[in-house]
Amino acid sequence: MRLDGTVALVTGASSGIGEAAAVALAHQGAAVAVVARRRERLEDLAARIGKDGGRVLVIEADVTDEAQARAAVERTASELGRIDTLVNNAGVMLLGPAQDAPVAEWQRMVEVNVLGLLYCAHAALPHLIRAADDGPRYVADMVNISSVAGRIARSGSGVYNLTKHGVGAFSEALRQEVTKKHVRISLVEPGAVETELAGHNRPEVLEGIRSTFGDIERMQPEDIADAIAYVVTRPRHVAINEVLIRPTEQER
Repeated sequence: MRLDGTVALVTGASSGIGEAAAVALAHQGAAVAVVARRRERLEDLAARIGKDGGRVLVIEADVTDEAQARAAVERTASELGRIDTLVNNAGVMLLGPAQDAPVAEWQRMVEVNVLGLLYCAHAALPHLIRAADDGPRYVADMVNISSVAGRIARSGSGVYNLTKHGVGAFSEALRQEVTKKHVRISLVEPGAVETELAGHNRPEVLEGIRSTFGDIERMQPEDIADAIAYVVTRPRHVAINEVLIRPTEQER
């Protein structure tokens, strides 16, 4: 099922998986609202999608601010007419031992990975329910981007694990609430992907990440975007609830 006549909202769309997802959904025919804090990158993305004939709405917003998250959702619905697909992609990964960790890093992960996702989900849900009750597809999708870290806890990753396990729990509970309304809640859990995500860590932590994953061939953002596009283009009677994707060489 192509996405012609539908509207998708993608958070964290200024780079990495979010950027690639916006391109992939536009290629499937959706009008796309791209949301992030870095407006210049969003404008560049919009120009590339527009060059291929896609319709794009640029929204500069910080989803950790509830008012901004809600405004981004409402502006998407107002200017593009509806919301059929929400990709909750915005996230941060700040690793390191719990002892003597900067608590501000923990707060940031909870704000972005959990609260930002919840604010967008809460604001978008009424729109998704309405879209599922209307054409052209009579189904709507919320795709929450988690991680392998949402399944496997590792030393030095405790709070990141906490946030991603929480995303998985919320996604499954919400799925049970709305599935009979034909709103599909899907969880995508990538392993190591070549993005900016790890680059925000402290130098000593970044060195540890490199030693753990440096030798493997990482996935590209387009690999995850391809999975997202697959999830949201299934027939109305098919729901892909969970997708775990690792690089072939990644063991855990």
